[in-house]
Amino acid sequence: MSPRRSVTFLLLVFIVGLNLRPALSSVAPLLTRLQEMAGLSASQAGILTTLPVLFLGLAAPLAPSLANRLGSERTLSVALIILAGGLILRGFPLPGALYLGSILAGAGIGLSGTLLPALVKRELPGSADLVTGLYTMALCLGGALGVGLSVPLTKLLGSWQASLMSWSLLALFALVLWHFNMPTRTDTAPATVHGSSAMRLLSQPLTWHVMLFMGLQSSMAYIVFGWLPTLLVGRGYTEEAAGWTMAISIMCQVIFALAAPWIARFGRDQRLALMGMQVLSASGLTLLLLAPLSLKWPGAVLLGLGQGGGFSLALSLLVLRTTTSKLSGQLSGLVQGGGYMIASVGPFLVGLLLQADASVPQITWMLLTIIGICSCAAFFAGRNQRMDEKEGKLVVFRY
Repeated sequence: MSPRRSVTFLLLVFIVGLNLRPALSSVAPLLTRLQEMAGLSASQAGILTTLPVLFLGLAAPLAPSLANRLGSERTLSVALIILAGGLILRGFPLPGALYLGSILAGAGIGLSGTLLPALVKRELPGSADLVTGLYTMALCLGGALGVGLSVPLTKLLGSWQASLMSWSLLALFALVLWHFNMPTRTDTAPATVHGSSAMRLLSQPLTWHVMLFMGLQSSMAYIVFGWLPTLLVGRGYTEEAAGWTMAISIMCQVIFALAAPWIARFGRDQRLALMGMQVLSASGLTLLLLAPLSLKWPGAVLLGLGQGGGFSLALSLLVLRTTTSKLSGQLSGLVQGGGYMIASVGPFLVGLLLQADASVPQITWMLLTIIGICSCAAFFAGRNQRMDEKEGKLVVFRY
């Protein structure tokens, strides 16, 4: 790939990645307002935070099949159209529009997030893990913008509906840029993940290890996106202060989103890096939700560093555990599909616990338990193994 084409592709990856979190994070600072103005109970708010993650997982396995028919590039354009449509719809003053728009937004994110790792593996195979770090940085920045600007946009535009709809402008901007500058190769679109292809991957323990780590890591991320401001308000924060605390935490994710893949290269495998990110996340949550309020900023920083690095490494595993873009696309569809369905349980469970009047410390201990299980999955997913096709058979080897 020529230097100019590489720079263009990197810019496109960044702009598209910037769109894949505001749909999720922009709702969190407004949940208390939505419960008051729209009459949502805690469990209904939990459903609202769960739906986009659930349909993100349901849509992800469809991405390779659509890419096989339309090409990865055109499929990503379709995904951005779906995302923009969902963002617009969820602000309509119609019954169920908020939920349906969230479903569409989640589906658009699921398709986009599955296609990008395979495209990165194809276009820049030698730097796939580091480009994934750049992509994760864009995700973190987009998430921070969503949560930090949500309340100010509500005040500026006069309603929470207009605030939620305004993020469609960023998605449409990304769509235009992608449509006119996307790569033009069509000979290596990811193959459809179904039937024997899926069974071959699912027969490998490595697939399940990566899927479990991705799912639990993402579950914590979406719990933070969906509920951290509410939990902080429960500790005495104002709505705006809680939103900005979360925004600072997400901004800190940018640091390790880029640094974690570099750090992981210094070890023999990724186990120490993966588990270290979980320790940082657990420390941050403890300081934010259990320690005195004066320790909120160290807590926000540690949580951000851990989650940014953990998610960046989780996405890197999709390219590090395969040898070809075809296998990367297949693994990405399965792991992100199953992983995000696992992840969708977390935000809903927190909503149920709040509905049952669970205390912040009780919820915190549940979150720390999830992180502990995630660390166990990281130990197995972080081993230096790769899947490859040899004479029509799928094999796993150490490197």
